Parts: sequence; C-alpha cells; structure tokens
Amino acid sequence: MPDVICRRCLLSESQQGEALYHSIIEYIEAIPHDYKTPQNEYHRRLEICKSCNQLTNGMCALCGCFVEARAAKVNQHCVKNDW
Repeated sequence: MPDVICRRCLLSESQQGEALYHSIIEYIEAIPHDYKTPQNEYHRRLEICKSCNQLTNGMCALCGCFVEARAAKVNQHCVKNDW
C-alpha cells in the first residue's frame, strides 16, 4: 500500500502511524509528572496544531517534531508561538 499523507492529522488519528504512535505514548507516559502538561492544556495545544497547515502525519513541518510528544511537555512551545 502506498504511503498516505494526512494533512492536519495527529499520529493518534492515523492508521499509518500506529506503531510510531505507541512509541510516542510510551514516551509521554515516561515524562515525570512535574514536567508533563496538564490534560486540558495538552488537548488545547493539539487542537491548535490540528488547525495548522504545517501539520503532516503528526509532524510539524517547521521543526520536525511529533506534536503529540512536544505538546506533552509543559516547558515546550510551538515554534510559531501558537501555544
């Protein structure tokens, strides 16, 4: 099956990136509580990312991060300063 490009999709919404998404979940779960973004802020950040035209297959085209991982750390920020 050819690679599918999903614009404005998170890894959690893409069946193509299922194995990678599980790795991201393990990474997020390993973040110490003091460094983890609160759930409501995490979801707010992801909604902003989903509305950005730089999101492709769960990655930010500007910085190359997996947005679900970046949004999970309280001290991280969007390179466009959207959050």
